[in-house]
Amino acid sequence: MKKYLSVALLSIVCSLATIIVYQTYFGTPQKVIIKENSPARYTNFLTQSEFPKGLNYTSAPTDFIESAALVTPSVVYIKSIQKNRSSLDDFWRMGQGGVASGSGVMISADGYIVTNHHVIENASEIEVSLNDKRSYEAELIGSDPSTDLALIKIDVTDLPYLGLANSDSVQIGEWVLAVGNPFNLTSTVTAGIVSAKGRNINILEGSYKIESFIQTDAAVNPGNSGGALVNTNGKLVGINTAIITQSGRYEGYSFAIPANLVRKVIADLKDFGMVQRGFLGVVIEDVDEDIADRLNLKALYGVHISEINKGSAAEEAELKPGDVITHINNIKVKSMPALQEQVARYRPGDQISVSVLRNNKKKSVKLTLKNQSNSIVLTDKTDIKVLNKLGIELQELTKDEKTELKVKGVKVVSIRKGSKVDRTNMDPGFIITKINDEPVKDIGAVIKAIEKAKNKVMLEGVYQDYPGEYYYAFAK
Repeated sequence: MKKYLSVALLSIVCSLATIIVYQTYFGTPQKVIIKENSPARYTNFLTQSEFPKGLNYTSAPTDFIESAALVTPSVVYIKSIQKNRSSLDDFWRMGQGGVASGSGVMISADGYIVTNHHVIENASEIEVSLNDKRSYEAELIGSDPSTDLALIKIDVTDLPYLGLANSDSVQIGEWVLAVGNPFNLTSTVTAGIVSAKGRNINILEGSYKIESFIQTDAAVNPGNSGGALVNTNGKLVGINTAIITQSGRYEGYSFAIPANLVRKVIADLKDFGMVQRGFLGVVIEDVDEDIADRLNLKALYGVHISEINKGSAAEEAELKPGDVITHINNIKVKSMPALQEQVARYRPGDQISVSVLRNNKKKSVKLTLKNQSNSIVLTDKTDIKVLNKLGIELQELTKDEKTELKVKGVKVVSIRKGSKVDRTNMDPGFIITKINDEPVKDIGAVIKAIEKAKNKVMLEGVYQDYPGEYYYAFAK
């Protein structure tokens, strides 16, 4: 027993000695007070004036409650009765018997709503249910598969709507909310951060697809497609479009179309019923180690031009294969998706500035974008319908082609199988010089001549590599 008392006494003495030494040499310890009645309200404690210089933040130190309250009245439920199902059924479609649904975002007080193309694709009827449970039949204004965006309208006024933020200013790590209206449940709100920008996940189809998604970890599930991705100010930074998943459920990777691209596409759909897309006229690839070594580049940065299309905006601006594009209108483009997104914001006829590295020297040029037919003329929706009905794609002749062939006309660059023109046995590369004995020198003249024809259409022209004139006829 004495042995145990001795050990206990020794321990007490050592503890007292330790306290005396600590207070003598290190001072009195400070008290730590936890105030349980001080809730954490803010997503960011910096004021706007305290943000690091050079960064233009789209978010502000506000709470999620305020932002959610601003956004939810502007997000709607969309039900579409469809003729055929989309190839994208596996994620964002719900319903049976040709009925699909998704979300949409009101962008004006007079009833314009933006959603995804795949939500309303092939729809014969579109019904919109508002946050207050009112329902309306919607009119399809226009749709663009290459960006997966669509614009619809309901006949009602004085609606709540969302303003669009500058998505270029969205920062990785910034808080965002994903707001949808799945299953007509009024609304769902989830929070996350921006994980990455300029993501290409290869979900869209077509030669001119534009994928430069904002990636977040905000939970998005079937039915939320077409809903809003907003910052903490309640401004629209993107349209939620897809997730990457192995299970068919949300796994932490969701993707939204950036607001700056949305702004341009919906403006085109509203004004023209179709997208007016400007093209550089280049074949491009991301800069990798092999390209960087070959060109003696200091960093794996930018987009390498491998080919220049004849008669294109890039050729006229004297861009060359081997150039590395680094900026569009002073905005950095680190990858192909980023470049495609920037260019897709402009129409044919718009002038842009392109900065390149050539032989490791900086060079900047101004060029005027063209359409895919190498023209600066904006395309009319009626013209597209005429050419689609015939099954051909046309392109203006370049100056070199006109000089070499000594003709004026329009080149047929592709022919759809089974179309009226395909049944004439015409080959791509045919240059149309006359229609029903009337000379045609541009695409507009071709459209007018075809519309003017009453019954029979006779196409006259030449091939670049074959002598003589050729004739192809079909019934209108």
